[in-house]
Amino acid sequence: MHPIRAPARSWLFDETSSFRINVKGSAQLIFNVIKSVEYTVCNKTVIIPCFVTNVKATNISDMFVKWKFKGKDIFIYDGQNQNQMSPSSEGFKSTEITPSELLKGVASLKMDKSDARVGNYTCEVTELSREGETIIELKYRVVSWFSPKENILIVIFPILAILLSWGQFGIVTLKYKSSDTKKKIIFIFVVGLVLTIDVIVGAILFVPGEFSTKNACGLGLLVIPTAALILLQYCVFMISFRMTAFTIAILILQGLGFVLAVDGLSLCITECTPVHGPLLISGLGIIALAELLGLIYMKLAASNQTTIQPPRSN
Repeated sequence: MHPIRAPARSWLFDETSSFRINVKGSAQLIFNVIKSVEYTVCNKTVIIPCFVTNVKATNISDMFVKWKFKGKDIFIYDGQNQNQMSPSSEGFKSTEITPSELLKGVASLKMDKSDARVGNYTCEVTELSREGETIIELKYRVVSWFSPKENILIVIFPILAILLSWGQFGIVTLKYKSSDTKKKIIFIFVVGLVLTIDVIVGAILFVPGEFSTKNACGLGLLVIPTAALILLQYCVFMISFRMTAFTIAILILQGLGFVLAVDGLSLCITECTPVHGPLLISGLGIIALAELLGLIYMKLAASNQTTIQPPRSN
C-alpha cells in the first residue's frame, strides 16, 4: 500500500495565501506601538508620539498625515502641497507636526496644553500606495506641587509659631499689664489677630494638590506675614525686660529664618515641581524655634521675679 500524498493543489493554496499575506503586509505601514502617553500641569506643550518604522519615501510630497480625535479630523498634513491645517472647529488650533521628520518616520503631533484633551488619538499616515494607522491614548496625571510631608510642615510651622507668639502675649498680659503698657498690648493683640487670620486663610488656600495660582497665594500668605512675628516678639521683649544679649540673638535667629523662608518661597513659586522646598521649610522651622526660645526665656524670667514691674519708659 502506497502512502496517500496530499494534493499538490493544497500546497499551492498555502503558498498563495502566504504570498497574499506578504503582499498585503508590504502595502501596510508598520508603527511603533505606543498605547498611551501622559501630560501634567507642568507641561507647556503636549506631544503625542507617532512613529512609522518602514517609511521608504524619499520625497516629502509622497507623505500624507491625518490625526483624529474620537473619530473627528483635527489635523491634516498634505505633503504634495506642503500644507498643514486644523479642520476641527472644537479647538486644536495649535496642532502641528514637523514635516522634515516625516521621511524619518516621525509624525508626532504637537499642541499647546490648553488644546490637549484626554482621550484616544488616531494617527493615519499614507505613503504613496501604503498606509496605516495607530491609536494613542492621552492621559492626564495629577502631580502634587509639594510632597505630603512638605505640605504638612509648611502649614504646621507658621501655625506653631503663631501659637507660641500668643503664648508670649499671654505672659505679657498676665505679668506685665499696666497703664503704661496697655496701648502696646492692644497693638500686639491687633497685629497678632491680623497675622492669625492671614495664616488661616493661607492654610485654606494652600491645599495639597497641583501647582496653581491659588496654591501660590496660599503659600505666600503662610510665609510673608511671619515677618510680623519679629516685630511682635521685639515688642514683647521691650515690655517685659528690655533687650538683652539673648533676646537680641533670638531676634537675629528669627530674622535669618524669615530670610531663608522668603528665599525659598521666591524659588518655589517659579517652579512647577520645586526642588527648594527644604530651604523654605527650614526657614519656617527656624522662625518657630525662635518663638519657642522667646517663650521659654519669658517664662523663666517671669518666674524668677517676685514682684513683676514693667520697665519704666525713659
